[in-house]
Order: sequence, then structure tokens, then C-alpha cells
Amino acid sequence: MSSTKSTVSAASVVTDFKEITKMGLSLSVVFSSLAGYFLGVETISFTTLILLAFGGYFMVGASNAYNQIIERDLDALMERTKNRPIPAGRMTVNTAFIIATSFTILGLITLYVINPKTAMYAAISIFLYTSVYTPLKTKTSLSVFVGALPGAIPFMLGWVAARDSFGIEPGMLFAIQFFWQFPHFWSIGWFLHDDYKKGGFHMLPTGEPDKGTAVQIIMYSVWTIIASVLPVFGFTGDLKLSIVGAILVFILGMVMLVYALKLFKLRTIKAAKQLMLSSVFYITLLQIIYVADKFLR
Repeated sequence: MSSTKSTVSAASVVTDFKEITKMGLSLSVVFSSLAGYFLGVETISFTTLILLAFGGYFMVGASNAYNQIIERDLDALMERTKNRPIPAGRMTVNTAFIIATSFTILGLITLYVINPKTAMYAAISIFLYTSVYTPLKTKTSLSVFVGALPGAIPFMLGWVAARDSFGIEPGMLFAIQFFWQFPHFWSIGWFLHDDYKKGGFHMLPTGEPDKGTAVQIIMYSVWTIIASVLPVFGFTGDLKLSIVGAILVFILGMVMLVYALKLFKLRTIKAAKQLMLSSVFYITLLQIIYVADKFLR
């Protein structure tokens, strides 16, 4: 009996750890960083790959833990977050803070071993996310713009880890992921609008899931597509994209744009969810195409 209880307890601890660090989101961020590394690297270093993966997870996990500490009272008001470890009472604030602080230190040290610039940009990311974006969410919809800054860093961070420099190439990777976040997060803000209102969060540009928000989603979808195909024209330094790669990326972008137009037409929760899913497929497949295009070109 006691063995069963300890097994259940251990499983619960693991589950709560995954939730406080948002494992799924953190792994997707690590994926972006590794894609950026492969794009920038000339000779692959598996040591650097491992350091980047663990360092990236530590930093994103820390950001998520700090976020849940700060928003614990608001999380308790919303359906999608009320069962998170802190508001549900399964984890204390002190425990979450120890995890967040430990992850921050481990992340900075791990990334500093790669090179100081990588650690610096990661530190900027965690500061903007926890100290600027998180407090602004209950005050203004411009918080999404601020949140898009740290959210765009992982893709470029991989390039910086590979080259130990910042230039037009990582700047372009940053721009792609920066513009992409608006249709992605506004679609989430759309279908979770009522729940976000319970927590007092302002996530949509007009404040409502309306025609004005849909228009801005379309605009940023177009900007995302433009930024994503720019490397085919050859003026983004060592970041290049073949014609075939650009066509594939453009087709992906048009699929996402079709769902954005569908949201404009229907303005339904279902359409918003479809756009969100298409945006996830877009950024994932784009990164795969970019990396494959480099090594197959």
C-alpha cells in the first residue's frame, strides 16, 4: 500500500514539475534554438548542442515558473490554469521559486560555457518575460508586443551559439519568429478570450475578438510570410534559402493566411483554434525546411 502511495506521489511530483516549467512549450523553444544552431554552424559540435538544449530548457522553464508564481492568484480564477501546481495547492511558492532560481543559474552558466553572448541574450529574454511582459498582461494589450521580443529570441539564439556574433542573419531569424507570434498568440487570445477576462488579461489588440483583431492577424500573417521568404533574395548574409525552399515556405505561409482569412470571415472559436494549429505547424515546418535546405542545397 505504501509502495503504491509513493509511486503515485512520485508521479505527481514529476507531473507538477512538468507543469511548472511548461515542458511542452519549453521543448518547442529548445527545438527553435537547435534549428537556429544548425543554420549558423559550420562544424557541428555535439557538446554545444547538448549545452544549448539543456541551457535553453533551464531558461524557458525558469521563465515559466516565475510567471506562474507572479500570476498564481489570477491563475486560480481561470479554467485553463486553476489546476496548475501553485493555485491547486500542490506546490508552494517557495518550492516554485527555488526551481525558478536554480534553473536561472544553471541556464546562465550552461549557456555562458557556449559563449557569453548566448547567455546575455537568454538573460535579456528571461528579464523581459518575467519583469515586463508578465506584469503588463493585466494592463494593456501591448503586452503581446513586449512578449513577442523574448519569444523571438530562441531562433536567433541558436545562431549566436554557433557563431558567437550577432548580425543580419540572427536578426532575420528573430524577425521571422517575432512577426509569427502575433497571429499565433492572438488566435489563442481569441478562443480563450472569456477565460482571460476572468483573470483580467488584455490579450487582443482591440480588446475583443472582433473584425479589427482579425484584420491585424491577417496583416501580421502577411508580414510573417514576407520575412520568411526574404533570405531567397540573397541579401541576408550567410542565411540563405533556395528557390525550392522559398516556395515551400511560401505555400506554408499561404495555408496559415487562409486560416487567418477564415477567422476574419467567420469570427468563431473553432476558426481561431484552426489558425492556432496552423501557426504551430507553420513555424515548426519552416524551421525544418530552413535546416534541410541548408544541408541539401
